[in-house]
Amino acid sequence: MDIGLMVAFWGVSMLFVLTPGVDWAYAIATGLRHRAGVMPAVSGMLVGHLAATIIVAAGVAALLATSEVAMTILTSVGAAYLMWLGISALRNPPAPDVDAQSAPSGQARLLAKGIGISLLNPKVFLLFLALLPQFTDADASWPVGMQIVMLGILHVLNCAIVYFAVGYGAAVVLTRLPRAAKIVGAASGIVMICLGLALIIERIIAMTA
Repeated sequence: MDIGLMVAFWGVSMLFVLTPGVDWAYAIATGLRHRAGVMPAVSGMLVGHLAATIIVAAGVAALLATSEVAMTILTSVGAAYLMWLGISALRNPPAPDVDAQSAPSGQARLLAKGIGISLLNPKVFLLFLALLPQFTDADASWPVGMQIVMLGILHVLNCAIVYFAVGYGAAVVLTRLPRAAKIVGAASGIVMICLGLALIIERIIAMTA
């Protein structure tokens, strides 16, 4: 696989990962609650991104993107899930756990939430569909599908670096500033709700265009 294409993709991928969004919001909210919860939460998001990469490589996502019904269902479920997470964060704001040595309960739930945030976000699939094929070479010795998987793994590594830094950074810094922690926790909830509403509005516009 062409090293130049991989380096170019790494730079573009990192720009996307560094842009705050629902992944950042979830990592921050989890870090505020308990530092030990960052590992399963972020790991779940990474699993979700990797699964999305495999789905795109298999061509399933392309079929979903061409089906109005499938995209509407995926968008509606994803938007509802994001808004539910956001409302839950506002109703039960993340509060620092002073006992940072003990592992939090429900680590499987944090992992599942992370996977859901990635897989139920149609923007992840559409981004991969638009981005990954541009950095593949049809004349390379590797099949295009395998190239997409390799690029997806590179993207997941970028996500791991940034999301773990964000989650653990929130756990270390914001837990010492309870007032700031409440503000950031509420902002994370608002971000999730706004993103969910944005997905619905974009889908309505696409359907009526």
